[in-house]
Amino acid sequence: MLDRRPSHDDLVDHLMRSTSLQRGEAARVVLDVLAYFDETTETFVRRRHRELQSGGSVNAEIFERIAAELPHRAVAPPELSLRQLRRIVYG
Repeated sequence: MLDRRPSHDDLVDHLMRSTSLQRGEAARVVLDVLAYFDETTETFVRRRHRELQSGGSVNAEIFERIAAELPHRAVAPPELSLRQLRRIVYG
């Protein structure tokens, strides 16, 4: 039977060596990070809006903060206006 190891074995192995994570935990961390960076701009905007709103922020603050965060994403999207951000969240 073939060994079904994650496709990012080298990274999982590195995490296991450099932390106290077990193989399953390290593989889950790798998959979580990959999913985070695979997130579309629209999904990121909606997620951050929900997170910030649940933390008590108001929309004016939320959209300013999201606009400031977007250029720092791993693959930064084109600059979006506050109006474009609102349309992503509210349609």
